[in-house]
Amino acid sequence: MAAKTPILILGATGYIGGSVLARLLQHPQAQDFDITALVRNKDKAQKLEAFGVRAVVGSYKDDHTLVEKLAEDAHVVFQIVDADDLPAMQALLQGLQNRHERTGDVPVLIHTSGSAIVIEGQDKGELVRERVWDDTDDAALAGISPAALHRNVDAAVFAADVAGYARTYQISPGTMYGAPAGALAAAGVQHTHSIQVPLLIRAALARGRAGMVGRGLPRWGNVHVDDAADLFVLLFDAVTARGADNVGHGTHGYYFAGNDEAAWRDIARAIGDALRALGRTRDAAPTPFSDAELAQYFFSYEIGQLWGTNSRFRASRAKALGWEPKHTTADLLASIRPEVEAIIRESKVAKRRSWLSRWWRM
Repeated sequence: MAAKTPILILGATGYIGGSVLARLLQHPQAQDFDITALVRNKDKAQKLEAFGVRAVVGSYKDDHTLVEKLAEDAHVVFQIVDADDLPAMQALLQGLQNRHERTGDVPVLIHTSGSAIVIEGQDKGELVRERVWDDTDDAALAGISPAALHRNVDAAVFAADVAGYARTYQISPGTMYGAPAGALAAAGVQHTHSIQVPLLIRAALARGRAGMVGRGLPRWGNVHVDDAADLFVLLFDAVTARGADNVGHGTHGYYFAGNDEAAWRDIARAIGDALRALGRTRDAAPTPFSDAELAQYFFSYEIGQLWGTNSRFRASRAKALGWEPKHTTADLLASIRPEVEAIIRESKVAKRRSWLSRWWRM
């Protein structure tokens, strides 16, 4: 009986990671996988165990010794939890190097970066940059500034491939949207919200009107969570079927995930339309965020400015691999009202739980 392939998923309960795990559990070769997931709480660990996943409780951010050991025990690692934690990535890579030196195996790392890596300055919502990056343009990607978002972690991943102790691949999604479906979401294991659009929605609900940075002119590539998860598994299948050296890897293994692009003002207007339809605002037209609002709703003024930048790209390498995303910007805009409704419902539940907790302590 052949040994099962040991697979480690970091971010298995997350928005993307849960969707990838759900596909692996339904994979035609699922019986040949030995899947381990690192999770932060015992409740979700127990739920994952019910799906046949070995769940280890710990933190990618803080438990570096554990991350190193788990990586050493895996032939394939899906890193889908944090694109910017260099110390954690270094621990993961050390584990892969340990495995290679101990067994001779060349493990596979599929790392999640982000299309923010091609942001070219603080556009403050006022311009559309003409440049559209292509993931097959290796020379252009190699010239990205070391100071770019995610770049320090990406560079460490590239270096591991050059060193030869791992074969590395990087998937960089743009703006993600959509409600994950499937058993993990239904069981409450998986996060069901992305980041960029939900933060805009929460800011709009708090201020009583949709908002945008400046005039909202810049554009970002976007991808539905289901299409993104399909790309992760497609890449995994290609590496498994062809062999890791026969699929673009390292600096030739950068895969953008996006099928369309949208202007921030169009997303903001769709949020405004949803708020007006739900009786949360009188005017659907978005207005510019003030500096104070950017600091209040987006963690800091500097982070808030990211919603006023351009991240334009083509997923040529991904599509050459056989990726066929189904969703477009029309689906992104159509997803916004259900997302608004879900966030409102969750806010009501959270307030009710907070009230009950305070009442119980009286």
